[in-house]
Formats: sequence, structure tokens, C-alpha cells
Amino acid sequence: MLKDRFRKFLPVVVDLETGGFDCEKNPILEIAIQLIDFSDDQYVLGESYRHHIDPFEGLELNQESLDFLKLDLNHPLRVSVDEKTALNDLFKIINKHKTFYDCSRAILVGHNAFFDHSFILEACKRNNIKKSPFHPFSLIDTVSLGVLATQQTVLARICKELEIDYDNDEAHSAAYDAKVTAEVFCSIINTFDAVQNSSVSSESMLTRKISLELPSI
Repeated sequence: MLKDRFRKFLPVVVDLETGGFDCEKNPILEIAIQLIDFSDDQYVLGESYRHHIDPFEGLELNQESLDFLKLDLNHPLRVSVDEKTALNDLFKIINKHKTFYDCSRAILVGHNAFFDHSFILEACKRNNIKKSPFHPFSLIDTVSLGVLATQQTVLARICKELEIDYDNDEAHSAAYDAKVTAEVFCSIINTFDAVQNSSVSSESMLTRKISLELPSI
């Protein structure tokens, strides 16, 4: 079961797009979460949710970041909400999923997870959000998982090694990056667990064979 695999922590993949690299000075512009489900002894992608976010008043927007993200904050199709509304909505969804799997709290999964985690912590602080579903300091980083499984750290290269589709044109959208990161996470965990279970099964068979062959005393 999912809760037993992660010490009663619910893995939730998170990706943010921001107006810079400083969580205290730069705003969150987009946030997406990708839920993880457990089905047929495999970890699989569940529902995904995202919000475009209005830059928090008083924070600095880095034009280089906007250019890199190709993000037009005034685009008529960009429907955005304030930071507090977005976080409260996503936290409510995470808490419901956490209850469904009987987990004690959520654990953030991300590519360079400390980055997303630091922005969420700071956003909670400035919006006076007292209760976050996420563990305050424990994280699961797909950079670390990726380098262990594939010897790569860049998300696109990890995907190539794992034969996961990666579209450079879609990259740097929070929803897309969260989805791909979740695919990497599930692929590595499922593969590792399959190998572990196979090893345990082989050891059990060997032990049984030896015990049958030993002469009775």
C-alpha cells in the first residue's frame, strides 16, 4: 500500500514557475500538483491541478524569468487567482487525497525539490497560512532518484534514459513539468520495487530449497 511504502507520507509532485529565483523577493506565477495513486501494485499518475497566480504585491518580477518562461501575465486567456486562494485550494485537494490513503501528511516530490518547497514555505508565511499538508523539511528529489537510476540529473535526459516522452516545447509549464516529474518518480520507484520483490522471492526460494535438501537430524 502507498502509505506503507513512504512511512505514511503521501507523495505529491509539485512544480512552480516563478518570477525569479529568490523565494523572499520573487513571486510564484504558476503552481501545479500531480497526485500519485496506487493501482495493481504500481504507482501511477492520478489527477492533476494547477493555478495561474497573480504576482504577490510588492514582490519583484524578473524580466529574464518571464522571457525564459515565455509568459505573458496580461494574456486574455490567462485566468489567474491570488496566491492564498491557489494554495488553500490545492492544500484542500491534497488533504482529501491524504485522508483517502490514510497518510499522516504529504511529502513534496519535485525536480530540485528544495526550490519549490522554499517558495511554498515562504508563500505560506506571507499569506498567514498556518497549516501546510507538506512535511516541513523532508523532500523527495527526482534529481537524486534520476542520477541513481540513470546517471543523469537534467529532467529531459533522465526521461530519455527511462524512455519517457519529453516535449521541449511544452517544458517550463508547471502542469507539464509536474506530469513528467511524476512519470519519472513512478518509473524509478516501480522498477526498484520490482527488483526488490524479485530478490526477496529468489532468496525465499533458495532458503526453502536448502532447507528441503538438508538431512534430518
